[in-house]
Amino acid sequence: MAASFQLDLDAIDLDATCIDHDGIYKMLPHAFEFRLLDGVCMVDPQERHIVAYADIKEDDWWVRGHVPGRPLLPGVLMLEMAAQTSAVLAKSIQPDDSFIAFGGVADCKFRQSVTPGSRLVILGVGQEFRKRRIVCKTQGVVDGRLVFEAEITGMVVR
Repeated sequence: MAASFQLDLDAIDLDATCIDHDGIYKMLPHAFEFRLLDGVCMVDPQERHIVAYADIKEDDWWVRGHVPGRPLLPGVLMLEMAAQTSAVLAKSIQPDDSFIAFGGVADCKFRQSVTPGSRLVILGVGQEFRKRRIVCKTQGVVDGRLVFEAEITGMVVR
């Protein structure tokens, strides 16, 4: 049975940008190669929904070594993108100066590979927001196909 999307992609303008790259990294402390997200298409703090994206480019830093001649976006980078997307959602719900550390991953499945020239769209639905912990269900989509899904846990550090 094919997995379904947790958000209705037809109801979201995937070409829109409500938070650009610079805006994301004003919210998050990441630097250099770990500024992985290019933008956020939609964020709804009340519904706890977010849609972000990363344009996977031929000159991305990991392409040369993972896998030469057949570059595949590493799954750990997809999970990092999902964690960053989850952190942007958390910051949109509760804007403060806390740091949200990557606390764990569960129910992770990789379904298809992601290659340069693709736009990876990351869907996030907040499940739990507590004082010191957040949980977000995420999915990665390329060209309307589910490529990964994972439950991301973040630990809030003040």
